[in-house]
Amino acid sequence: MDDERLLQPVPHPSRADAVKNRELLLAAARALFARQGVEAVSMSAIAEAAGVGKGTLYRNFDNKAELCNALLDHDMRALQERVLLRLRQQGDARADLAWFVEEVARFVISNADLLMASPGLMLAHPAHLWWRQTVRGLLQRAGFDGDLDYFADAIYVLLDVRAINFQRRALNDDPERIVAGLRRLVALITS
Repeated sequence: MDDERLLQPVPHPSRADAVKNRELLLAAARALFARQGVEAVSMSAIAEAAGVGKGTLYRNFDNKAELCNALLDHDMRALQERVLLRLRQQGDARADLAWFVEEVARFVISNADLLMASPGLMLAHPAHLWWRQTVRGLLQRAGFDGDLDYFADAIYVLLDVRAINFQRRALNDDPERIVAGLRRLVALITS
């Protein structure tokens, strides 16, 4: 039994100052991003605003995309909790799908700048692939009789930050129009 314990790494608790520095960095980044936008803020500016050295910054975050993902983590977890709570109730699959698509669209709209910090990863990111699986599962539960994977992918792609940013910036669409359009599309697909 003692041999088994030796083979497993024992996690080391984070030092209080390391935890404090990480929180300072996240708070500084959040404030700077809100004032100046994600693209305009350098990693050096974040370290300076947090009152820590660049070494401390880079021990916590390899790059801006990683820092943005850390900022997204709370909102993503909250979204996942809301979804799991609702889907456990086993309500109407069509209503659940429309609700889910709206929730994800609102998440993407409110976090677009952070999501754009690593645009190449969005669709393939494991934290977002559950969106596709949820869409697919709800389509299946709703009795959708078409190409399940194709239509799940089609809806999933429309939730990508680049698609939503195109609608908002290039077409000047209001977020409510985007959400309403997605709900209508889901209603058409599932009718």
